[in-house]
Amino acid sequence: MIHQRFFLWAAVLGLFVHQATAQTPAPYGAVPSARQLAWHRMKYYAFVHFNMNTFSNEEWGHGTEKPAMFNPTQLDCRQWARVAKEAGMEGIIITAKHHDGFCLWPSKYTEHSVKNSPWRDGKGDVLKDLSAACKEYGLKFGVYLSPWDRNHPAYGTPEYNEIFKKTLQEVLTQYGDVFEVWFDGANGEGPNGKKQVYDWPGFVATVRQFQPNAVIFSDAGPDIRWVGNEDGYAGETNWATLNRSKVYPGYPNYWELTPGHEDGTDWVPTEVNCSIRPGWYYHANEDDKVKSLEHLVDIYYSSIGRNGNWLLNLPVDRRGLVHENDTKRLMELKAYTDKASNNLAGGKKITASSLFGKASTFAASNVLDKSRDTYWAAANGTTQATLDIDLGKPTTLNRLLIEEYIALGQRVKKFSVAAWQNGKYQTIAQGTTIGNRRILRFPAVTTSKLQISIDEAKANPLISNVEVYNAPELIVTPVISRSKDGMVTIACPRTTDPVITYTTDGSEPTAQSPRFSQPFAMPTGGTVKARAFVDNMKRASSPVTTEFDISSAKWNVVSAGGSASGKTTDRLIDGNPASFWQQRKTGETPASVVLDLGESLPLRGFTYVPRQDGKKDGIVYRYAVSVSQDGQTWSAPVSQGAFSNINNNPVKQTIRFDQPQTGRYLKFDALETTGANDTTVSIAELGVLTR
Repeated sequence: MIHQRFFLWAAVLGLFVHQATAQTPAPYGAVPSARQLAWHRMKYYAFVHFNMNTFSNEEWGHGTEKPAMFNPTQLDCRQWARVAKEAGMEGIIITAKHHDGFCLWPSKYTEHSVKNSPWRDGKGDVLKDLSAACKEYGLKFGVYLSPWDRNHPAYGTPEYNEIFKKTLQEVLTQYGDVFEVWFDGANGEGPNGKKQVYDWPGFVATVRQFQPNAVIFSDAGPDIRWVGNEDGYAGETNWATLNRSKVYPGYPNYWELTPGHEDGTDWVPTEVNCSIRPGWYYHANEDDKVKSLEHLVDIYYSSIGRNGNWLLNLPVDRRGLVHENDTKRLMELKAYTDKASNNLAGGKKITASSLFGKASTFAASNVLDKSRDTYWAAANGTTQATLDIDLGKPTTLNRLLIEEYIALGQRVKKFSVAAWQNGKYQTIAQGTTIGNRRILRFPAVTTSKLQISIDEAKANPLISNVEVYNAPELIVTPVISRSKDGMVTIACPRTTDPVITYTTDGSEPTAQSPRFSQPFAMPTGGTVKARAFVDNMKRASSPVTTEFDISSAKWNVVSAGGSASGKTTDRLIDGNPASFWQQRKTGETPASVVLDLGESLPLRGFTYVPRQDGKKDGIVYRYAVSVSQDGQTWSAPVSQGAFSNINNNPVKQTIRFDQPQTGRYLKFDALETTGANDTTVSIAELGVLTR
């Protein structure tokens, strides 16, 4: 009798479990953890690069800087937090310790910290100030800590790993909740000439012990991954899944991180990082190089709108403040996104071609109910389905936001959007993956009905949210370029019939400034500022500034990598950064480029532009530059060193000599390229500074 009751109870329980399982879609593939889901609720927050490099004017410091250099005059973390909050950001991640080893808090484990600086008589603590400011303004607080330490004497020994864990513990136990710990995978030599074998499992375990709710960033996660570039652009296809066991910090096949692994075993979504300026740290010469509103809006749609969270860097200046130019642009971005926030599909009628079960729990109406916790589910086994939205009246729109219910996995591989026109649906936009959030941009269309088609899915699609907008269209910022012979051209791509005005006296261009109609000469250099106008001069783009030094009109390439001058080597000085010279290296011999400048010039520095085609082959990391009057007798190197972070941020490098030189010939030695196994060297442009 007892056995009969047991089996009856087991059968009833089994039926109950089966019914419960049948009433809810089953998870598919890897799924996010609770801490990852909380991170997915965010979308936009600040990276603050502020540390010793701010005062040494470096991107990667050397560890030899004196703590006395760190002395901000007006440091105000409340200003940072206020700016971030007003900009619509949700948190701040601070560079608590960069590669040079300087700590922004009074660490017990190094002498290279604020405790030995003149700032606040050595009693200051930037992390304490910032964590309090974040709490005051309702922002989340995060920390960046580089395990590379070019100052600590123990770096390169087993002892250092334990010191770094203790350093982590200090940061993670003294400043309240930490939402993200950002690990940089850079690994170079310390003061003893040795590299460190990082104890990544130990570092991760330390974070888990003291901040279990914090997500951890690195190439390999374990919680969130790098997007594979520092430009701010996620891939059109972006899976939140990754084969984590294959990837590690400093992973050489970084391009895999952009799309992710479609059938990845782990949930490791992308964080998309970029700086509001060319560099990560503050440099006064970049005050007029803040990204334009149009550029930031493009990044917004290409990061937040492509299944990523956007980490936008604000390089706090030497005063200890977010610079006015950066603040102005952030507020322009906020104003734009506010204008594009009116959901035209809210409260409208929606139907679906397929439904999971018969209950209303997974009805199509869930995608328009403003809740991310409800969702429409198609029937089991369905990999194609449609959602039809009746807008009720002709409506003009140009954006569509769509979100999957990612708690049960990422499923959609391909989808499209069609508008009802001339008695039928016509496709207006297409996309691949959706994930946590996808925004499609398309030319404005007026329609009364929309159809969203899930064209291919790996399991029955689950959609939690759909929104439709008519966002203001922005004018693309003009592009200023100069040819080899010194002729300046200004163009405004993808803009119909723009009027471009410009100045060469440093003033801001207005509608009354001279209009650009044909190239003009600027062979000796100068500053050009431009702006585009449309709609009878009623709407204008952001202004753009380009500074030129002497042109290469009189220059010749004497030799490049041992080869004589020719059409290929001319790409080094053709004024076109889209072209580049590339050659295989020969053994251990540096690849040298010799330029004849055509006349003896006062030389104050040089510029190097790495290839701009998105590939990394041959990018120069370490260099040496020498000058000569006759091309035969050369000076000792007047500049030598490394281009910091150039592999991840391949922008124009501007290097000034310690002492001005005079010469007709310049020799650029490419001593080392960024790829460990790279057998080539490449250069898009070489230039000189005479001003």
